[in-house]
Amino acid sequence: MRKFIISLLVLSLTSGACFYYYKAWTTESVLSRYGSRGQEVKNIQYQLRKWGYYKGKIDGIYGWRTALAVRRFQRKNGLRVDGIAGPQTLAALGLPTGRSTAKASTSASGNVYLLARVINGEARGEPYIGQVAVGAVILNRVEHPSFPNTLAGVIYQPGAFTAITDGQVHAQLESSSVKAARDALNGWDPSGGAIYYYNPAKTTNNWIYSRPVIKRIGKHIFAK
Repeated sequence: MRKFIISLLVLSLTSGACFYYYKAWTTESVLSRYGSRGQEVKNIQYQLRKWGYYKGKIDGIYGWRTALAVRRFQRKNGLRVDGIAGPQTLAALGLPTGRSTAKASTSASGNVYLLARVINGEARGEPYIGQVAVGAVILNRVEHPSFPNTLAGVIYQPGAFTAITDGQVHAQLESSSVKAARDALNGWDPSGGAIYYYNPAKTTNNWIYSRPVIKRIGKHIFAK
């Protein structure tokens, strides 16, 4: 009888553990991790390659190259570095998460909105890559010792951006500006590391012409 009871307890515990494992697995099945395959993995690879984190093929296979790229992206964006594309990582990539990420979205939404407003005022009507480049310049300044070390500090530095001075920062916000802000915040820098940009047809600042030119995108010249 004792053996029978013990067997029932073992079976019960084993079944419970199996059920818990199954429940945990199905709960986490919305995530992409090493060994995953499919369209979501392709989307992750595409975003990571666009921002320079991933150099491999867009093949939908979550191999070691993809995992390493995810880890680099997570480290850059202050996320938990585990190589797994969970809800917060997917949200940072701008991809569907399959679950609520309100907390993560709220913490990032302020920076996205602020940066989008400046991009909208400074680069509205420019090619999309040029809008992202303007956002990247602003973020490059945050990291540069010659400028304030916060996003708001850089944006509201006196005389730094015409859009702040002339009120264009309050123009109707276009969806491309929001998307460009997210791309810039996630590490895409089409400016090539620039900390200045200007429209030579409009600028009256002769000093800006002394800065080494990196490239031109649309009507803007990007310089360092």
